[in-house]
Amino acid sequence: MRIRKILTTVFVYAVLLFTVLISIFPIIWVIVSAFKTNAQILSSPFSLPTGLDFSVFKYLFTHYRFPTYMINSLLISVSSTLVSLLIFAMGAYVFAKYRFPGKTLLYTLFVITLLVPGQSKAQPFFSLVMKLHLYDSIWGVALVYLSCGLAMSMFILRTTFASIPKSFDEAAELEGGSFLSVFLTINIPLAKNGLSTAGILMFLNNWNEYFFAALLTTSDKNRTLPVALQFFNESFSYDYTKLFAALTIVVLPGIILYAFTQEQVQESLAATGIKG
Repeated sequence: MRIRKILTTVFVYAVLLFTVLISIFPIIWVIVSAFKTNAQILSSPFSLPTGLDFSVFKYLFTHYRFPTYMINSLLISVSSTLVSLLIFAMGAYVFAKYRFPGKTLLYTLFVITLLVPGQSKAQPFFSLVMKLHLYDSIWGVALVYLSCGLAMSMFILRTTFASIPKSFDEAAELEGGSFLSVFLTINIPLAKNGLSTAGILMFLNNWNEYFFAALLTTSDKNRTLPVALQFFNESFSYDYTKLFAALTIVVLPGIILYAFTQEQVQESLAATGIKG
């Protein structure tokens, strides 16, 4: 039994190690390759760079609109995430704390949108943005992103608000608290973990989204990082150092953000799965 337990443990750790390696190896390889020359990449693709030369990153920021692309992505991701959190939090709060006719059906319709491919909503979104005269504008993209995290955020936040005892709301209402005051002063502070998780997931999705950003923008000044990366992929098809440097600039912020918040996100998602 002891040998069987040891073998089981070794097998589990081997599987985990293999999973980690195949997950992080491509990312590490891209980042390391950004500090190598084309000759080194082609001759020794798996070797380490001889030094840390940041000149290629300086070249990208001085000869291309990388600061503009980063600011566009940041403005779109942050603005759409913050507005979405406010709207979705109020909706999730109502679903968690109040009873009304059609509640189950309406909530099911919200969550079932998880099964709807984003590309199937391209024509309605395109028509809406055109009618609002927001085509080729970062705010048109931000408007579309408002709805992209609806289902997942509603699912997470509803469970978060449902875990807060309703007695807190009743006590505040007896003291004369209004709907907004109870929501903002009692429930929002207690739901900060769920709000952080939903916000992080929406931000990462918006930061990395390509399809709608490419569909709704045409000018270079309004491109986001993922869209710009597609053009760099064509321009740098034979200049692998610049291509890998551009890839590093795009993926690194999301990796850093998730690395610092992964424990909170995983705990919140686990609680959602158990209580939901």
